[in-house]
Amino acid sequence: TEGMGGSSGMGGGGERGPALPGMENLGADAEIMGGIEENSEIPDGMEFVMSSVPDGEIDMDVAASSKGAELLLSVKPVCMGFEDYFAAFTEDSHGSFSVKPCAGRMDRRGGEPTELEVRCNPQGRAGTFVGNLVINLPEDNSKICYKITATSF
Repeated sequence: TEGMGGSSGMGGGGERGPALPGMENLGADAEIMGGIEENSEIPDGMEFVMSSVPDGEIDMDVAASSKGAELLLSVKPVCMGFEDYFAAFTEDSHGSFSVKPCAGRMDRRGGEPTELEVRCNPQGRAGTFVGNLVINLPEDNSKICYKITATSF
């Protein structure tokens, strides 16, 4: 005999069959169909509008004569499930700012933060430049916004 079965047994297998009925042949002849497709581009017509109060403000310094500066922005996930995101600067942001990747999938709340590379390339110009970064979360109908100020010297 195998000893105790029931809920205190060690998980199944043996003569009693698999622990999860119907999963006996998983892998042997399983067909995998579809899967999760991740967006890699911003959909046409998506608008990036800054909130009246940003979720964060970041200052950075960049030498005007350099090839630019970058910072790694770690964005904590805020949604209950995995969520596609789209990131871009608002139209009124200074043209020296860019963000990569512009699209991807954010982890669920409590999971790993999403890393975005924010770059400022002043192309020889000195001054203070402001960029408003908006991260749209369309499935959750929400957004995360950062005001980024770069001082170019």
